[in-house]
Amino acid sequence: MTTAINLKSYVAEIPDFPKPGVNFKDITPLLRDPEAFSYTIDAFYNMIKDERIDAVVAVEARGFIIGAPLAYKLGAGFIPVRKKGKLPGDVIGVEYDLEYGHATLEIKKDLIKPGDRVLIVDDLIATGGTSVAVKQMVESLGAEIVGFAFIIELSFLKGRDKLKGYKVFSLIQYDS
Repeated sequence: MTTAINLKSYVAEIPDFPKPGVNFKDITPLLRDPEAFSYTIDAFYNMIKDERIDAVVAVEARGFIIGAPLAYKLGAGFIPVRKKGKLPGDVIGVEYDLEYGHATLEIKKDLIKPGDRVLIVDDLIATGGTSVAVKQMVESLGAEIVGFAFIIELSFLKGRDKLKGYKVFSLIQYDS
């Protein structure tokens, strides 16, 4: 049995990045540590293992790092969500607001089938804009969202409130 790990101790805080006033939560020390990284993937797996998951949908780029090994462990497919213009073929996209700007995300239409059961994964939830954008694309393709999984939740920004009615898993919470 794996001993609990204080994952928050593996997150570095970078002040004023990417702009003044933003306190960036850097997960690269967590990813660098084999025990912390394994613990993270196992914790997500244990939260969702009793659900049937057809695909893990992960958001560029840090979401890929968690989403791919989790999909493997779940025996599910992996579907990347990328920034506009990065995916070949027939895509759908949605423009949305970030904590400090706006962006457009896209997903390939042919990777999600109606009735697929999907877990959406990203490294962090803040205001919830990215998650809502991905949710809109996935549901527009007819898939069922089983839940959302994040390493970090900035709970003071209330992004979880935008995902009411869905299971939301986060391993680390920051209240301020």
